[in-house]
Amino acid sequence: MIPLAPFATPEMNWQIREDPLDSPAVLALLREHLDTLAPTAPAESRHALDLDGLRAPDVTFWSVWDGPDLAGFGALKELSPEHGEVKSMRTARAYLRQGVASAILRHIIGKARRRGYTRLSLETGAMDFFAPAHQLYRSFGFTLCEPFGSYKPDPNSTFMTLTLKASGAA
Repeated sequence: MIPLAPFATPEMNWQIREDPLDSPAVLALLREHLDTLAPTAPAESRHALDLDGLRAPDVTFWSVWDGPDLAGFGALKELSPEHGEVKSMRTARAYLRQGVASAILRHIIGKARRRGYTRLSLETGAMDFFAPAHQLYRSFGFTLCEPFGSYKPDPNSTFMTLTLKASGAA
């Protein structure tokens, strides 16, 4: 567990934990995440990982906890020894606009740097529904890019990337 000191206030005692994806709260938020994304684009344009995808050996999944309450989650997929992908970020409704997404994204970026990645990319929806996500990613320095990995050009997708400098061992 990693306390999030920069975000600590009397109301926030968040911890980010590498998660085995077996908690009922995590599984429920993952189901909500997938269900919420379903109407935003055709099936072939939805790239959020399901439970099996998040349990793949090339994916690390973290959950954010406020004491006993799940505040959100996010994952990092290794595309190559130099390139990672942000996957499946979600904030629980009760924690929206409280910095949970920034905390998990900061954690993922830090882990990517420690792994020695020189690039971190992501795919998200292109619709207005995803505008807050676009704003968050831009605020961390992500810029628009071409499709990466196995992605193809898709009018329903926005692709973004961030160039990283490594910062030590994982």
